[in-house]
Amino acid sequence: MKTCWYILFSLIVIGLSCHSPNKLSNSPKSGLVKTFDQNFADAAAQYKVLGKNLPADKFPRTFYPATGKYEFSNSAWWCSGFYPGTLLYLYEETKDQSLLTEAERILKVLEKEKNNTSTHDLGFMMFCSFGNANRIAPKPEYKDILLTSARSLITRFNPKVGCIKSWDGKPGEFLVIIDNMMNLELLFWATRVSGDSTFYKVAVTHAETTMKNHFRPDYSSYHVINYNSETGAIQQKRTAQGAADESAWARGQAWGLYGFTVMYRETKDPKYLDQAKHIAEFLLNHPNLPADKIPYWDFNAPGIPNALRDASAGSIMAAALIELADYVDANSSAKYLKTAETQLQTLSNSTYKAAPGTNGGFILQHGVGHLPGKSEVDVPLTYGDYYFIEAMIRYKNRKR
Repeated sequence: MKTCWYILFSLIVIGLSCHSPNKLSNSPKSGLVKTFDQNFADAAAQYKVLGKNLPADKFPRTFYPATGKYEFSNSAWWCSGFYPGTLLYLYEETKDQSLLTEAERILKVLEKEKNNTSTHDLGFMMFCSFGNANRIAPKPEYKDILLTSARSLITRFNPKVGCIKSWDGKPGEFLVIIDNMMNLELLFWATRVSGDSTFYKVAVTHAETTMKNHFRPDYSSYHVINYNSETGAIQQKRTAQGAADESAWARGQAWGLYGFTVMYRETKDPKYLDQAKHIAEFLLNHPNLPADKIPYWDFNAPGIPNALRDASAGSIMAAALIELADYVDANSSAKYLKTAETQLQTLSNSTYKAAPGTNGGFILQHGVGHLPGKSEVDVPLTYGDYYFIEAMIRYKNRKR
């Protein structure tokens, strides 16, 4: 009788394992994790180089290897939160106290942006920085800074349009970019902490409007939607940083993938999961996605296969896919993880990962910021570094 019960139990366990959405085969690969541990150590060394070259009141923007010159920004630049955010991620992985010290120093320079109502990027700026700081070591002052930032962000919400304004335009224009999906996570946090559902409602309304108007039938995304600020009517669908109005700008597609994955995490509404899955399928099945899974700067870029790649888009995609893999069936989970593994392995090789002491201290090479504007083309980018580190941490911490 005991033998029969043991056989029955074994069959049940086998059956459950076969139908589990996260099978053992999706566990982190030890060899890849070792590579990532080395990457963390190398990245910590790189960011010490970067920190030594950083003016006290400035933030790193990029570095031009051909000339050996840096480009810095003030705290109001949309990327200002990525430097402290990366330092905090690396501190968690290496326990190097000097990284935490530098993060805390630069956070003091950044703090005043909590009152900035002229930008939609307070999620990037404040949640990637103070959000991580508060997660690691919660403090009342961090909570207050983040809540003030969330209040500043929702001042840009227009209920007639149903969106948070991204860019200030001409009279009558209300410009919204797909990137803005990345700033909603701050609002969900604010509702959880404050109990004020206003933040939640703004985030959901923005996502609903974006899902309705930003996406084409194939689930590629426009970069910019120009709404009428008085009526909410769509006046134009176009690009700013992509190859053409109807092209699929790579980083924009990655923002959408990541953003709707967060929407599902925060709301558990299946329509957001479906949206994220549709975006993922568009990207992963696109004929112009290279075998190493680091996308061209635009999926419809002129000159493919000789067009520039964008390491930042690859990093963001990897971070999003690793999280999305937790929410889907076993086959999709395995597919998403395999793609992310390929992306992170590619970014870990010498083509993309800078040799220690080079690249101005940035971790990754070959990012594309704004090619049509001839700005930050084929250079390191702080957000490329941030999401590369985040993706590796997410992968390493997977327990399934």
